[in-house]
Amino acid sequence: MFGGWFNVNEVDEFADSIIADLVKRMPPSKLEARLDVTGKKAVEKLRKAHDAIFKRIETFAGSHVLNIYKKARLANRIKWSLTEAGYPFGFVDTLTVQLLNVVTYASLARKQTAS
Repeated sequence: MFGGWFNVNEVDEFADSIIADLVKRMPPSKLEARLDVTGKKAVEKLRKAHDAIFKRIETFAGSHVLNIYKKARLANRIKWSLTEAGYPFGFVDTLTVQLLNVVTYASLARKQTAS
């Protein structure tokens, strides 16, 4: 009846890879120090990490059919994994909202090109 509606294996694997990439690029122990630094190098490193991760998210959402359950699962898994990894709450909350925006827009773009 629901087919793959609740099949979240791909979403979970993708979320885990995003978390691993983020932890590698911006370990939680060093994140707060980087956020306080205004140096060009630190800002550029944060921007590159952010862009790379969100490009992966955009590509994934644009190439996979994500229903509301799968979108919520992706955001929830990333949010709680980041929290458990020790990232600051404000960072986690902001990143999760941005993630949902990117996923929503990429899904809409995929639907419009399919029509």
